[in-house]
Amino acid sequence: MTKCTVIIPYYQREPGILARALRSVFAQTHPDFGIVVVDDSSPLPAENDLQDFSAEERARITLIKQPNAGPGGARNMGLDHVPADSAYAAFLDSDDEWTPHHLANAVTALSLFDADCYWASIKGGEAFYYHFGVADLAATTETVRLADDPPLVEIPDLAGTMLRNWSFMHLSCMVIGEALFRRIRFEAALRLAAEDVLFFYDCVRNARRTVLSEAIGAVRGEGINIFHGMGADSPLFLKQQFNTWVALDHLESRFPHKAADRASIEAYKQTARNQALWGQARLVKARKAPQFRQLAQWAWRDPKILRSAVQLAVGKISR
Repeated sequence: MTKCTVIIPYYQREPGILARALRSVFAQTHPDFGIVVVDDSSPLPAENDLQDFSAEERARITLIKQPNAGPGGARNMGLDHVPADSAYAAFLDSDDEWTPHHLANAVTALSLFDADCYWASIKGGEAFYYHFGVADLAATTETVRLADDPPLVEIPDLAGTMLRNWSFMHLSCMVIGEALFRRIRFEAALRLAAEDVLFFYDCVRNARRTVLSEAIGAVRGEGINIFHGMGADSPLFLKQQFNTWVALDHLESRFPHKAADRASIEAYKQTARNQALWGQARLVKARKAPQFRQLAQWAWRDPKILRSAVQLAVGKISR
């Protein structure tokens, strides 16, 4: 059985974006797939982008509409509706596109190497500078060559590698097997931050095996991107950083970790603290009141932010 269910969370304001993503799915060389589109109360309804597809193509699309729950909530809804005859679940953001062999490469890798989890590489424009391809990992990480066509590798310490830098991972390049998609879910409440990274880590730690492809599986689009489009002046920025810290805290407590991995997690936590405090300092500089309630909630969970605040204040005074 090689059927894939493609899960597309949808929230867009520009027409044609979803249709572009769907055309890339219908262009796949692996023909055995169905599609679940979850309209997360999108300002532009998903139906508008389905009109130009044939009746046969539309019959392969299940459209679910739900109250807005954020990307993680929409993906969870899609996972809950993967049919019983699917062996794999694949994710595609509505503003991204797949390359034609993405599903074929994923199914080949997962079945050939008895794996539960797969990532391909993704490419994007200048705004996507923080991402890098799987092929770049060989310069800093031990990799094991599994195949040349498609170019597949395995990383012995993938969990530790992603804790140092997970920027080679993207949801639009991720395909998982039934052992994962039937039981692992996104923490949808962390909708402004790192719920995808926590999902990645849960999958990696629970998978029998994870295979990575150096081939490009997806091309990044330019639709709505809540996380990277939010500036420090936004009233949601502090909440975003707090949710990032919470996701990292969950990640830290959910599994045992080596000392180096705990250090990586703490470094990311400290980055979240620093980003949050610098954002509040900018509010004060602009003669706006800090978000005391959210800061108090954070301090209750994480007293270390108080020490970070003192260090920040001392640093500004000393300068």
